Amino acid sequence: MARDQGLEALLSEDLQGERGLTEKAMFGGWAWLVNGNLLCGARSDGLLVRLGKDKDAWALKLRGIVPMSMGERRMHGWVRAAPEAYGDDALRRKLLDAALAFVQSLPKK
Repeated sequence: MARDQGLEALLSEDLQGERGLTEKAMFGGWAWLVNGNLLCGARSDGLLVRLGKDKDAWALKLRGIVPMSMGERRMHGWVRAAPEAYGDDALRRKLLDAALAFVQSLPKK
């Protein structure tokens, strides 16, 4: 899967200055972690965001956001945002803020 460098640049800018943030290649794209816990990822097929199990219903009601799947397996608590969703700065920020709130509640790895 090809990487989306434009999306990667957006996310790097949005997440700049977050404490405990690291980045690395993962899932055929680029991933951001906070304190060792996966936060989000950028791939050519969209923005992957970790909202937490049973915390993604609000996002799935929005246009351009679908459940994330790995092959046939649905990844509960993760969503995939299409360009029409992550291209909206306010919506992307809302998704990232929700992901940060969830991931920061997890124990450090």
